[in-house]
Amino acid sequence: MNYTAKSLEDYTSIASEVLSRFKEHKVFLLHGEMGAGKTTFTKRLLEELGVSNPGGSPTFGIVNEYEVNSKLAYHFDCYRLKDESEAESIGMIDYLDSGNYCFIEWPERIESLLPEHFVVIKINVQDSVRNIQCQEY
Repeated sequence: MNYTAKSLEDYTSIASEVLSRFKEHKVFLLHGEMGAGKTTFTKRLLEELGVSNPGGSPTFGIVNEYEVNSKLAYHFDCYRLKDESEAESIGMIDYLDSGNYCFIEWPERIESLLPEHFVVIKINVQDSVRNIQCQEY
């Protein structure tokens, strides 16, 4: 699926459609350059799940945890991870195997830890327009 966001306000409807279309999936990998809007899009996804205040990027803490309808959702920012062993030490595999939503920025840093099935969300910015491509694996 391909989407175009001409403004960040477009993220809300796109996030709703992505969650609806890929409702069987719980792991979402967000790719994009620094400043492409990965964190903002993740916040919209969390809001669509019912999180009232999703906060900012978990850059320094690596993971933020949110309650979603008596379950949990996790937002990871793997940018600061030095290697996959650091991700393993925070329990990344347990998070991924939990059956809860996991939204992961910079997933290429933990590639060998990723589950077999997930949704890739690529955000590319061109002339202030964000092109969002989503594909399930």
